[in-house]
Amino acid sequence: MQLRRLAASPLALVPTLTLALFLLPIAAGLIGTWLPAFGILPSLGGTGPTLEPWARLLADPALPGAVTATLVSGFGSTLLAFALTVGFAAAAQKTWAYRQATRLLAPLLAVPHAAIAIGIAFLLAPSGFLLRLFSPWATGFELPPDVATTQDRYGIALALALAVKETPFLLLMLLGALGQVQSPQRLATARALGYGPVTAWLKTVLPAVYPQLRLPVYAVLAFSLSVIDMALILGPTAPPTLAVLVFRWFNDPDLALRFVGAAGATLQLLVVVTGIALWRLAEICVARLGRRWIAGGARGGTGGVARGGWSAGIFILLGLGLASLLLMALWSFAGRWRWPEAWPDSLTAATWARQLEPAAETGWTTLLLGLAVAGLALALVLGCLEQEQRSGRRPTRALWLLYLPLLVPQVAFLFGAQVLAILTGLDGSFAALVWSHLLFVLPYVFLALAEPWRRLDSRYLRSARCLGATPLTVFWRVKLPMLLRPVLFAAAVGFAVSVAQYLPTLFAGAGRYSTLTTEAVALSAGAARRVVGVYAFLQALLPLAAFAAAVGIPAWCYRNRRALQ
Repeated sequence: MQLRRLAASPLALVPTLTLALFLLPIAAGLIGTWLPAFGILPSLGGTGPTLEPWARLLADPALPGAVTATLVSGFGSTLLAFALTVGFAAAAQKTWAYRQATRLLAPLLAVPHAAIAIGIAFLLAPSGFLLRLFSPWATGFELPPDVATTQDRYGIALALALAVKETPFLLLMLLGALGQVQSPQRLATARALGYGPVTAWLKTVLPAVYPQLRLPVYAVLAFSLSVIDMALILGPTAPPTLAVLVFRWFNDPDLALRFVGAAGATLQLLVVVTGIALWRLAEICVARLGRRWIAGGARGGTGGVARGGWSAGIFILLGLGLASLLLMALWSFAGRWRWPEAWPDSLTAATWARQLEPAAETGWTTLLLGLAVAGLALALVLGCLEQEQRSGRRPTRALWLLYLPLLVPQVAFLFGAQVLAILTGLDGSFAALVWSHLLFVLPYVFLALAEPWRRLDSRYLRSARCLGATPLTVFWRVKLPMLLRPVLFAAAVGFAVSVAQYLPTLFAGAGRYSTLTTEAVALSAGAARRVVGVYAFLQALLPLAAFAAAVGIPAWCYRNRRALQ
């Protein structure tokens, strides 16, 4: 019966096909990493199980420092981003600051992680813009100070940059979740009982909204504990974070280090799983303490101090992000710019002219790859959502597995996936590159489109069916036009995520393809700030253009229909 139903409706195969595209390669990638971790990789001479890779890993003198920097930067950035998100939402609700902050989210969400890291480095480095503003008249520095304001031992600068990038993401997820828990009604009831605004939000809204914020928080924690591109730019170097250390082992000319790298990748996965488990344990403890606090009946004050403090914190963080974007553009046009001058002697397009040809070639690869991945991800997500709606079933738990790539560290399974690609002859092909990006793009596209698609008023669809329209006609003539804006927004999100991918490009591309992200990260190790500025600015410009199109196209198409804009 099930096979006949699937054969009768090809659309019914889409969710199964989508899950297979995700779960099978990830499972194969994890197995392909775990086996070398225990000495099994026949192509490199590993024919029997052994614990030698683990012994070499644990004996490496860089490991303790790498794990420490990973934990400090990962937990520090997640805690800072989460505290700012919740504190600002509780203290500044319905204020002018709240409305202005939400308007600044889009540009920071669109900019890739590596571009933000490069901009933060331009800002905070010992010879960076911040110290130039105050030198020498306030600091007395005639030369850049010998202080590690970036690439510090514990990854503090990395944690700050991660918080700059992840706070807008958590804030956006929180805004979406608030609409599903009737927060205005909860606040009105609590305020009528005499609770202060901040206390009312924390006691009535946060317990209801947090379960929907849990998955994004876990994704942020997993990403922060395993990020590589930002850690290469802002993280410590000797020793680096654990993910960077593993990455170096995988790329070392000594092939025997592949076994140590596989053991390190497995350890990276254990660190992330343990980190999420610890966060979950902390949730349980805080929830128990919170119930006593809620039952205590304390009303709280007016929240004026909290409102000012959390608003200042969020605007400082958002300001750092926006300043980093402006600095990228400024450095790309800067002429001679000596220390400690706060402004270049001149502005010139000479760097752009010199880099135009190589940057254009890399930019085209980035653009085509992003369009292909975003289009494919959008087609699969639309198929899954359309099948879900036509079957009349509630969202299946199986589709939650689509978010698995957000929780599993990239370095933990991409090496095994690369081995699989070599065995199948796909290594270094454009198809492998598209597939590797799709693993990380599709979850975000699904996250962006699922709720608007499910919330579409079903009376429009029933009316069309009553007028004789087929399901396919309803899809093309009713649903897509009405949901054009969220569909294009989801595509823009997918495009931006594809542009930001660093490790999947290196592993799946096998060195044959370079994107703006891989070039920007590679150039960031040098001293040519103007060239880095060109690539980082272009890397940020493409996603911004995609988001501008996602806003502008519906506005133009429905310029005479305000409700559809």
